[in-house]
Amino acid sequence: MTSERVLELLAGIRIVPVIVIDDDAYASEVAAALSVGGIRCAEITLRTPAGLRAIEAVAGAEDFVVGAGTVLTAEQVDQCVDAGAEFIVSPGFDDEVVERAQHHGIAVLPGVATATEIQRAIRAGLDAVKFFPADRLGGLETIRSLAAPFPGLRFVPSGGVTVGNALEYLAHPAILAVSGSWMATRDLIRAGDFTTIQRLSAEASALVAGIPS
Repeated sequence: MTSERVLELLAGIRIVPVIVIDDDAYASEVAAALSVGGIRCAEITLRTPAGLRAIEAVAGAEDFVVGAGTVLTAEQVDQCVDAGAEFIVSPGFDDEVVERAQHHGIAVLPGVATATEIQRAIRAGLDAVKFFPADRLGGLETIRSLAAPFPGLRFVPSGGVTVGNALEYLAHPAILAVSGSWMATRDLIRAGDFTTIQRLSAEASALVAGIPS
């Protein structure tokens, strides 16, 4: 799948769950609960040793897009691609991470916090970035300010995005999707509470239904 197609799919789904998983044996069930709830994608982070194995367990699932988060090095990009990740997310802007993802032909959403980093992203040929940590950087008001001089860029805010503010973010045309974990928290996954994950996913999916991408 091309990087453009992946970003198009994420824009259509509108929500990218951030998954921190401690036991990769739960990965397929988490993905299934999200999917049944209407959210057919996930960013599985490398914050735990199980992250890479969880990506591999979910990769190839029908009608589901899995990406890798907290990717910090070019070597990790290689590992995630080998595991089946279809997009790469990093907390900050690292030239080597971006270049390696582009080398593999997969979508990459590097984290940005400033206009300087945005200009670097644009120079690298990107038209979508992660805005992180959104709540600490002024949230939507800051995105509005940054979007004005960079009208072709789309943002995925992450950090402090909740069911209470997701709609406000998504109403802005510069927002590609929002990134959050409220529908599949680490505690819910640890508890194996896939019923609640499915319910919260369905509620989140219904919340954003009808918001144009």
